[in-house]
Amino acid sequence: MTRLALDHLAVAAETLEEGVAAVEAVLGVPLAPGGEHPLMGTHNRLLGLGDIYLEVIAANPAAARPDRPRWFDLDAFGGPPRLANWVAACDDLDAALAAGPAGAGTPVALARGEYRWRMAVPDDGRLPFDGAFPALIQWEGAAHPARALPDAGVRLVRLEIAHPEAPALRAALAGRIDDPRIAIAEGPAKAMRATFATPRGRRALE
Repeated sequence: MTRLALDHLAVAAETLEEGVAAVEAVLGVPLAPGGEHPLMGTHNRLLGLGDIYLEVIAANPAAARPDRPRWFDLDAFGGPPRLANWVAACDDLDAALAAGPAGAGTPVALARGEYRWRMAVPDDGRLPFDGAFPALIQWEGAAHPARALPDAGVRLVRLEIAHPEAPALRAALAGRIDDPRIAIAEGPAKAMRATFATPRGRRALE
């Protein structure tokens, strides 16, 4: 079975400026520049977390609207910025998708600057388990944002994912990912909370 590894966290926002301001206010550190994703009509800013990273992502008002739903269900996003999704990396995206669950997406080839990757994007933009299942990504080549971003001294301590179908979500990930920072629990609705160690102490994003 194709193994998965936590790759990055995604904070969704109605505007990139609003998302960046919210994350910087909580974590107390500045976000680094990101870039644009013309195929999806989105743009982002990034924060290195050591072995992984965090992105704030939003629809790009300067980009043409894509001819397909945007990833991370951004077309339906509303309200204040929030931790919306997590992304898991694999070495074989096709095999990872074949292992289920259904609806995890179709591989799309993407590039930005030196980065090249394939990502599974659902046809309707919605990931399984209301977005509690990770988006799947396969990086191509050695370049990876986590290794290039400045170190602001922030590290992920715990990622808590709640969902009414938590047992089924755990089963879908069983034997595929083993990261002590990730905890899946039952809850009345899909919810995510990430706790970080920062230069100012523990901080959390929801």
